[in-house]
Amino acid sequence: MARLFGTDGVRGVANEGLTAELALGLSVAAAHVLTEAKAGADAEAEASAPGGSRPVAVVGRDPRASGEFLEAAVVAGLASAGVDVLRVGVLPTPAVAYLTGSLGADLGVMLSASHNPMPDNGIKFFARGGHKLADELEDRIEALHREHTAGEPWARPTGAGVGRVRDYDEGFDNYVAHLVGVLPNRLDGLKIVIDGAHGAAARVSPEAFARAGADVITIGTDPDGLNINDDCGSTHIDGLRDAVVRHGADLGVAHDGDADRCLAVDADGREVDGDQILAVLALAMKEAGKLRKDTVVATVMSNLGFTLAMERAGIGLVQTAVGDRYVLEEMKRGGFSLGGEQSGHVIVLDHATTGDGTLTGLMLAARVAATGKPLGELAGVMERLPQVLVNVPDVDRSRVGTAPELVSAVAEAERELGETGRVLLRPSGTEPLVRVMVEAADIEHARAVAGRLADVVKRALG
Repeated sequence: MARLFGTDGVRGVANEGLTAELALGLSVAAAHVLTEAKAGADAEAEASAPGGSRPVAVVGRDPRASGEFLEAAVVAGLASAGVDVLRVGVLPTPAVAYLTGSLGADLGVMLSASHNPMPDNGIKFFARGGHKLADELEDRIEALHREHTAGEPWARPTGAGVGRVRDYDEGFDNYVAHLVGVLPNRLDGLKIVIDGAHGAAARVSPEAFARAGADVITIGTDPDGLNINDDCGSTHIDGLRDAVVRHGADLGVAHDGDADRCLAVDADGREVDGDQILAVLALAMKEAGKLRKDTVVATVMSNLGFTLAMERAGIGLVQTAVGDRYVLEEMKRGGFSLGGEQSGHVIVLDHATTGDGTLTGLMLAARVAATGKPLGELAGVMERLPQVLVNVPDVDRSRVGTAPELVSAVAEAERELGETGRVLLRPSGTEPLVRVMVEAADIEHARAVAGRLADVVKRALG
């Protein structure tokens, strides 16, 4: 039986793969698994004590239309399991994580499919402190959900033991104040374009940048429930390029649907990707003495140019599997303060427990303001080697590392590229496809190798 949880929660087409029944059932299971310690600590307390022994959950969502009914299902499941719910409405994923920690809640739930198209949605759980769940906890939630689905009875509170639900409107201001409060300096004098992807950051990000002193111009900040990620945001950067150049802005910032990532554009309209952002912030934090162990954590997808830039700067690099959860796990294990992905997930562990696109954009802009250097110059600390990424859909992604024809083709490509490039094939953790990544000294060479490998993937795994 396929695992429900992917690399970033449970995702699927809303009302098809991801139904209200599934959302309710997973929420009940999560309530039991993630509040066990709370229940044990309060075993002698009165179950009906107002605001006393009942666990508390923070629930937020992005603006997708399906988030409305899925939120209702999640809230119903939590309250039926005896959890009090603070409903924060449309806020970014990192805001839900932050509020889960700052409010001392027992768990958090975010409804979003991030950068995926509008028909998709997802459920992401956070443990106490606003931390993403380890695989073991996800497995326990999934197993318990399957038991309940099969008819295994569970203890249902009644009367005063059921959870209570209320809106927590203060969440917006609390989160924005946190973002602005951790900046090293203000952004006065900078003109910045923000693309909110018609998503969860449509209100938060412009407000935070404005409070920090920037002159803010917005695009992609009019969500209607249907237009999230629609030709805008971090997966469609052209609109931001045009707006930055047209308005003579210093830089532009693009978020994805749930605003846990950030890409940027310099004053000339050139894209600044997650690797470059990570490089700029790593140098800034090292200079300020805040880059713990003078080391940054990144994934195997990071451009070779990033690796070389860190070597020149005397900064250590630890690489992980793709996925910000793996970056975060390594940061915690090694005691590091900065990590991220080429896609724009950047984690500043002193101020956030997950990737935070608004915080990342603010800190990048703060570096521009502090140095007086344009973003293009700062990003020039690393030279991106040509990198080609091809997504191959509708294949058996489970056999990426075992299909003999594909293994042989990858080995041949690696021999051809030698030390001037590399190949990486990986199954997507959030979509039914295989990603083929090739780096080479020449873009045409990279495209040719990637095209050949993509054909082999289709043939061997189709």
